[in-house]
Amino acid sequence: MTNDDILKAAFKVWGQELYQTMSLTLIARELGVSKPALYRHFRDKNALLDAMDTAFFDGCAAFLLDPYERAVAVAKKRESGLIMMRAIAEYYIRNREAFVFSFIRLHSGREKEKRDRMNDEFQKRGIDLKRLGFMKSGSVSYPSNGQLSITTLVFFIADFHRYDSKPGEIPSDEYIKEMLTRIENRVIKGLNLDARRVAALDYEKLEKQAAGIVYEDTEDNALLKAVAEAVADAGPWNASMEMVARRSGLSKSGLYAHFKSRQDMLAQLFMTEFTGILNATRAQIEISEVPEEQLYLAIISITNYLRSRPEILVAIDWIKNRRIYLGQKPVSGRLFRIIKSIKLEAIRQYDHQLLVRIAQWILFMIVNTLAWWPSGPHTCSSAPGHSKDWAKDVVEIPNESFRILFRFIARGLEGLIE
Repeated sequence: MTNDDILKAAFKVWGQELYQTMSLTLIARELGVSKPALYRHFRDKNALLDAMDTAFFDGCAAFLLDPYERAVAVAKKRESGLIMMRAIAEYYIRNREAFVFSFIRLHSGREKEKRDRMNDEFQKRGIDLKRLGFMKSGSVSYPSNGQLSITTLVFFIADFHRYDSKPGEIPSDEYIKEMLTRIENRVIKGLNLDARRVAALDYEKLEKQAAGIVYEDTEDNALLKAVAEAVADAGPWNASMEMVARRSGLSKSGLYAHFKSRQDMLAQLFMTEFTGILNATRAQIEISEVPEEQLYLAIISITNYLRSRPEILVAIDWIKNRRIYLGQKPVSGRLFRIIKSIKLEAIRQYDHQLLVRIAQWILFMIVNTLAWWPSGPHTCSSAPGHSKDWAKDVVEIPNESFRILFRFIARGLEGLIE
């Protein structure tokens, strides 16, 4: 057994458990060896993770170097960006394990240092993503075109690996080409809504209409808020019943009068919060008869709800990134009913499955726009005691950011350069 054998098994095991963390026990089982045998090659789990980082960057950079050089040679920034985006998408479609690893280990980190490190590692290997406008931290507008494009790319690749591929199987070249075209079309055209109707929206009027979503501070909601704060601070694996008991003022035994188990506690939290999001959104879109207005009202209503509940934003960001099993179908899928009720000609032709994915994409984009705000929740420490920072940071995000997001969802990059 060599170091390379262990690395291949580690990537495979992580890829099989999409959005879950790594287990040395599972790696040993995959190799048919004892767990102590791994320590003869890597002194601990962190050493193995460091080796996986190096292997990931080496493999990814080798695949991207030629497209990067072609992209640099192209004069038009948009064309060069699309070349690089297609190359990144193709690598991740062909390499499921690398995608899962990078999504958890690198892309989903809240610390700015992780994103800077990615650029540094690629630079060491001859690729400067900032040169092409990727991963810049000081854009004139927020979110940047690059952030919106990459976030869309990540969502649809994750969606592909979750539903349309099997571990160990590489799709055909023809199917990969089809997938790349779909992703590129979504990035360039969004939902392909009518440009004139999108441009005619009175954003300020709609924002005033959607303002003032009130969170009902009932006894049950106060308990769920304590759950959300524990998840946001410690993550879904480490948010214990003891932590919730301390925050809520109840005894641990008292919590069992409300929750059957820790999993039930998480399930109730997200079912309740998504119901709140859906009700707030439905109430807003029913006020307007204009489909484009309804879509923006849906986006800004979800945004306002999460602004008023920053601990829920951080908790949803955990779930989004880690795909935690809550013992039921993903509650975010219910959002499609809201999108389906918006009478947009451009999406009336969508079947149920595609409509669900579009709804989840919209939610994914909203959560990322909130969570990746330069001074937002992703910069907060994961240690207890920092939850008060979230509310201040999230409220500071201007509505202009969600106008940009709406135009991207409605018209893709074309909607941002008109």
